[in-house]
Amino acid sequence: QLLNSCARGRHQRGILMVSLPPLVSLCSGPWGRCMGSDCGPGGSQSRAVWCAHVDGWTTLHTNCEQSFRPSNQRNCFRVCDWHRDLYGWSLGAWNSCVPVISRSPDALSVIPCSGGEEGLQTREVRCVLKADDSSADDSICEYFEPKPRLEQACLIPCPQDCVVSDYSPWTSCSKTCGMGLRNRVRSVLVPPVFGGVQCPNLTEFQSCKPGACTGQENMYSLKVGPWTSCALPPTREKRQAKRRRGKGEGPRDRGGGVKDPETKELIQKKRTRNRLNRQESPFWDIQVGFQRREVVCVHRNGSTVANLCTPRDLPLTLQSCVLPRDCQLSPWSPWSTCSKPCSDPGSPRGTRTRSRQVTQLSTGEGAQCEPLEESEECDPTGDAVYTWRTSEWSECRVDLLLSQQDRRRGNLTGLCGGGLQTREVYCVQANAEVLTYISQLQEKDKASPPVENRLCEGPMPNRSQLCHLPCPIECQVSPWGAWGPCTYENCDDQTSKKGFKLRRREIVNDPSGGPGSCPHLVEAVPCEEPSCWGWRVLGLEQCVPEEELLCGPGTQVPLVQCVNSTGWEVDRGLCSSSPPPSPEPCDVPCSRDCVLSDWTPWSSCSQTCSSKTIEGKQMRTRSILAYNAGEGGALCPNSSALQEVRNCNEHACTVYHWQTGAWGACTEDPTASSSSSSSANTSSTQGPGISTQGPCAMGVQTRKVICVRVNVGQVPPKKCPDAPRPSTMCTCQLSCKRDCIVTPFSDWTACSDSCDPGTTPLYKSRRRVVLQQPSNGGLECPEVLEEQRECEPPKTCPGYRWKTHKWRKCQLVPWHLRQDVPNAQEGCGPGLQTRAVSCRQLDGAQADVGQCLRWARSMPPSTQRCLLPCQDDCQLGPWSKFSPCTADCVGVRSRKRALIGRSKKKDKCKNTQMYPLSETQYCPCDKYNAQPVGNWSDCILPEGSPASGGRGQLEVTTGSGVKGQPEVKECGQGYRYQAMVCYDQDNRLVETARCNSHGYIEEACIIPCPSDCKLSEWSNWSRCSKSCGSGVKVRSKWLREKPYNGGRPCPKLDHINQVYEMVPCQSDCGQYVWVAEPWSVWKVSNVDLKENCGEGVQTRKVRCMLNTIDGPSEAVDDYLCDPEEMPLGARESRLPCPEDCVLNDWGPWSQCSLPCTRTRFRERTAYVLRSPTVGRQCPNTTDREPCSLNLNCFNYFYNITEWSTCQLSPSAVCGPGLKTRMLDCVRSDGKSVDMRFCEELNLEKRWQMNMSCTVECPVNCQLSEWSSWSQCSHTCGLEGRMWRSRWVLQASQGDGRPCPSHMQQWKPCPVRPCYSWRYSQWSECRVENVVCGDGLRFRNLTCWVSDGSVEDPGAQVEEELCSGLDLEVDGDKKISLKESCTLPCPGECYLMEWSDWSPCISICVKEASVEFGSVQVRSRAVLAQEPENLQQCPDQAWESQSCTGGDCYEYKWRSSVLPDSTRPLIWCQRSDGVNVTGMCHCATAPHTDSSSCDPPCLMPRSFCSQSGLCMCEEGFTELLSPVGQLLRCTPIPVLEVPTAQDTGAEVDTSQAANPTQSSTAQPGKGGRAWYLQPYGADGKLKMWVYGVAAGGLVLLIFIVSMIYLACKKPKRPPRQRQQNNNRLKPLTLAYDGDTDM
Repeated sequence: QLLNSCARGRHQRGILMVSLPPLVSLCSGPWGRCMGSDCGPGGSQSRAVWCAHVDGWTTLHTNCEQSFRPSNQRNCFRVCDWHRDLYGWSLGAWNSCVPVISRSPDALSVIPCSGGEEGLQTREVRCVLKADDSSADDSICEYFEPKPRLEQACLIPCPQDCVVSDYSPWTSCSKTCGMGLRNRVRSVLVPPVFGGVQCPNLTEFQSCKPGACTGQENMYSLKVGPWTSCALPPTREKRQAKRRRGKGEGPRDRGGGVKDPETKELIQKKRTRNRLNRQESPFWDIQVGFQRREVVCVHRNGSTVANLCTPRDLPLTLQSCVLPRDCQLSPWSPWSTCSKPCSDPGSPRGTRTRSRQVTQLSTGEGAQCEPLEESEECDPTGDAVYTWRTSEWSECRVDLLLSQQDRRRGNLTGLCGGGLQTREVYCVQANAEVLTYISQLQEKDKASPPVENRLCEGPMPNRSQLCHLPCPIECQVSPWGAWGPCTYENCDDQTSKKGFKLRRREIVNDPSGGPGSCPHLVEAVPCEEPSCWGWRVLGLEQCVPEEELLCGPGTQVPLVQCVNSTGWEVDRGLCSSSPPPSPEPCDVPCSRDCVLSDWTPWSSCSQTCSSKTIEGKQMRTRSILAYNAGEGGALCPNSSALQEVRNCNEHACTVYHWQTGAWGACTEDPTASSSSSSSANTSSTQGPGISTQGPCAMGVQTRKVICVRVNVGQVPPKKCPDAPRPSTMCTCQLSCKRDCIVTPFSDWTACSDSCDPGTTPLYKSRRRVVLQQPSNGGLECPEVLEEQRECEPPKTCPGYRWKTHKWRKCQLVPWHLRQDVPNAQEGCGPGLQTRAVSCRQLDGAQADVGQCLRWARSMPPSTQRCLLPCQDDCQLGPWSKFSPCTADCVGVRSRKRALIGRSKKKDKCKNTQMYPLSETQYCPCDKYNAQPVGNWSDCILPEGSPASGGRGQLEVTTGSGVKGQPEVKECGQGYRYQAMVCYDQDNRLVETARCNSHGYIEEACIIPCPSDCKLSEWSNWSRCSKSCGSGVKVRSKWLREKPYNGGRPCPKLDHINQVYEMVPCQSDCGQYVWVAEPWSVWKVSNVDLKENCGEGVQTRKVRCMLNTIDGPSEAVDDYLCDPEEMPLGARESRLPCPEDCVLNDWGPWSQCSLPCTRTRFRERTAYVLRSPTVGRQCPNTTDREPCSLNLNCFNYFYNITEWSTCQLSPSAVCGPGLKTRMLDCVRSDGKSVDMRFCEELNLEKRWQMNMSCTVECPVNCQLSEWSSWSQCSHTCGLEGRMWRSRWVLQASQGDGRPCPSHMQQWKPCPVRPCYSWRYSQWSECRVENVVCGDGLRFRNLTCWVSDGSVEDPGAQVEEELCSGLDLEVDGDKKISLKESCTLPCPGECYLMEWSDWSPCISICVKEASVEFGSVQVRSRAVLAQEPENLQQCPDQAWESQSCTGGDCYEYKWRSSVLPDSTRPLIWCQRSDGVNVTGMCHCATAPHTDSSSCDPPCLMPRSFCSQSGLCMCEEGFTELLSPVGQLLRCTPIPVLEVPTAQDTGAEVDTSQAANPTQSSTAQPGKGGRAWYLQPYGADGKLKMWVYGVAAGGLVLLIFIVSMIYLACKKPKRPPRQRQQNNNRLKPLTLAYDGDTDM
């Protein structure tokens, strides 16, 4: 128990236990953290050790055996952070995958493998010291990172068997008579992997016997063995020494005996020529040796016999050969310097190369030379930092944001608001110091020149940005005020009698140009008798009768004040020079007098000035309030006396004012002090165009001021008053000069180093960028910002060629070696000859062999077979040249050769079939046919080709140097292209130049231009919706044309395609006023002829008039005035009788004090005009009424309107604007009233009335220019395309024109034929004149042309067309034109040639979605000819290789039944439809017959299913035994229900027919079969039918009952429950048709 307890503790907590007595044990805890003062192995760690009882409690240490006490402290390695660089985990390789659960062999045979088996693989992980890879404690590495995993899951795929194809058809019998064999073979498709079943036999044999042989069968044949390796004759040196000894030991005679000088010279030239032809160079150490082979006679059974073969001509057993030598190369040269000294983002790494020389060329079958030059990537030694630079922003331009419609408006000056400004963005190589060419322009020479933009990383800065051009604020002035009094120009100097009447207006806003941009504010009219001060009458006191009488004539004293010319009250003493207005006479009517009303105020003057033809008039009226009492009273005046007219504005219509011109340019002030001049000079000495940070000098600007008479023109200045004369000069700030600043020129663009003229650009260019535009008279920009020059003509490509020297004489195998060969003759026979091949430049100079190996075509052969004819051989001369052609395409040409020497007389040489002497061929045909191919390209706008100004500079950007945003043509007429292809008469592709075509068909096309949305102009603003207070006014645009082809979209329109703009407006409540004319004469209804008094009616005319500063001016429509304020047009009242009291009209009501309550009152008063006689009383002169809310007493408050839309200046398109809202004074009854009512109450205005806003600018999408055309996607063929693209520099904003979707264009490349080298088919195996043995087979290398498509097989053409290609076939540069082969002897069992490589197949596990690479395989099957030689057959062979791609297939069993057989045919099929053998498991194979069921299915109508069970056919059911075996198949009974056409038919039970077979309907037997039979055999209903009917009835009663209960109204519950707050609702049951309910 103690051991188990400790074990658990150790497992759970890492506790170590030492078992001592049976009841206690010593336990220890885990080791603690390593502690110590120093890093490394000097640390220490401790742990707890205690004595534990078996029950788990701790006891004293003395109860445990101390001798077994574990240590509680030990040394350790203290880890510090810097140990991270010294220690690390070392990861070993993963071991092989081991299955987790091993299966038994029985399980493997029963359960087929599906997908794979789960496995586990492990690896070794240890902590090591990085310096020497020595192991360390794992805790050191675990301090920094967790220990990597030691094991991982893996998949052990199921064994995959070898898969072979179907058999080929049977071959013909190996013999024409006797017993032979015929074979059929198959090939390997998938090799066995993962321990799968090995490949089965690839060959199947079958004996055959065409017939009995009539003659003796040839049983023997010659068999040729392989050639031995080439070797030198072993006795060559001995024979040469022997020959020299035979000729003497003295020096060889070199022609010294020849005495003729000419003969000596000829001999010397021949020896020099021979020395050149000799391969004395180490490159051409060609040694000719010999090789042998055996020729034996073999029996059909494969045994070798002697002298039983009787051939006519024995094959060669000796031949000359070239000793093989491998190519030898010198050591590699040192690596060159890196091609890129500094890295750039476009290509961060460069390349470096090294080379080697050829010291020995390969000869014979030696290894060819490896590449003589190789390159690799390298890191640049320096890091170049590239960064983006920008020029300054250009001026803000609004026209760049205008739509097409706006641009057509013509005058685009004065635009303001949102605009666009651009700048140049370029890439520079950053200097070590910070460039200050913007901040300190005196260092402009330090500005870096631009480089290619591709060198800069990161996003390119924006080339454009939105800007704001402030809109000018037009000066707004108030209406003209009234003309003032006639006053002096200067009241301090009143000596002159000249005076002026002035009227003024004021500036009501803050104009952008200052007050100087406003029109004149003062107008003057000359007048007489000027005065600076005058009396102003404020009113008249009441009329006071004379002599203190109560009525009669009297006077009215005017109330006056002294005012100055501007209307301000001044001290009355200033007006003492002129007497005040005298009292005016008046009448106080007596009781019997006529009573008149007071005079109305004077009307407004009808004219503003007076002349000879016009005069200003004013009028006032009064009316009769009461008539006189007959005799004794003052009579009422006639009607003319009730109206008075006087002249007004009598001054002449000669108005003068000062008119100012525009301010001139700011110029230097000639009167400036010397100090300012010196400061200006100081600033100018800093250099031309230096933009200093401080202010420039002060200057002056002047303007012209003239006196103008209105409607006349300029007049002398004395006509205008001097006091309001504007100034003609003011000080100003002089603008600083700014010079144009440009970067230095960039480096010239590179011209190609290639010697190929087609890849060399025609021009090189360089450019510079304007950093700062000139202004204020600064230095102008240079005219030329971009230069272009022609590139130097391309250098001549290094030309190298192989030079072949004369063939040496034919070298035979030494005679002493072949003298024993039958029929051999000395001095003749086949041999080998060699020649020298050297490398030359095109000019003939000697060159290194490596240059020709690199640049020239393949090296010509240096050896060839030759034949020294013997006496009996036929000798033929060389072929002549072909004869000239008589006609192309239909003519022929021929060439000839002749027999030479003794061959002319030999009969065998005259056989023209063996030795043809002439050859004929058709003449070449030069007929070509051109036709278009492929699709039309995109429509491409023509590119502007720069007009070259000859060799030198080409001006690209001229003028001020303002480049701005390039105008890229986006639409208009362009061209589309279609490639042309040229074929010869054999339908082979040739160069298009043969068809006199440049390779294209051009066709004009149109790229439609984008059309922006077009709207109408803004309509006029509507009238303000309210005549008093705040309202709205509206204007609108409507759609004229929708956008198309990517034009600017329309703004959001309403349902009638209109867009509205609505702004609040304020109407002055006093703008329109009611004006009432005087009351008419009383019309008394009950006229007292004597008294002329009583009840009567008065009428007057009331009109709505426009109110101006001078009073009501003109009548307007009545709806513009407030109908509630309209005065009465008629009134009924009592006309006072004589001696009655007469009051004037009531005065205005007094204001009701707030708050409005009925306890407060308002009053109005009247005064007595005529006192009554004694005994009669005057009515009350005071009238009062209670204040009632919204009737005569009102509250007032401010109402704020909604914000308007963002309003721009009329000249602005977008940008900052202003949103406004209005304050409205609203009465408590909801009516808008004049603002003075709210202002009189001093109500708080806490709202902001204006707010800035922004209208988004419509920025069109900005695209880059089209890139250069790319390289052709195919170097040849019909499918080649060139592409160019552009990209978005700035996306569209707002309602700007969107970016097009077409960002790429393509056009076809000129069609070029695709030439390639191809192998011909291998020839038959050639073994000279014998029947079998080792031989050779050959193939040729031919030039083929195709159009590059998969469908075109290609056609063979002349080899010269492939002369420019490297000698390679399908990427393989190792050319093999011959190979050894074996021609089987009769009766021999041999291996076939290799099959073709199978298609690439992926080795995969579909169930696990895992792939293990791809493989392809080829195989060699065995062919046998003699039945008795089958035991001697070699083993079949297959080989595989990895490949890329390939599909993952599945394999399934397939079966079908042949028409003449009942037994199904079963085979295995791959998922691509190929029938195979293998990978279909036998356990899943379908059963082929009933014998697969155990016991077999022998019952009638039974069959064996795929699951191995006996089943019955359709229409029959199985009767099984207790143990599950089939007893018999019983037919399923059916019921035929009679139809209406066969009512009397009897009901029979019939046997079920096969439902899959068609049955013919019998007459009168139509109907439907039922498995339930309600009628018995006697025709009566069965009992179960009655039972079902009874059950249905019960169910129906139940349903009706439930519905009744559900719908029954429940009883009212007791009253006390109704009072309960938590009443329960009655439960309602609803039947949903479910029978379970």
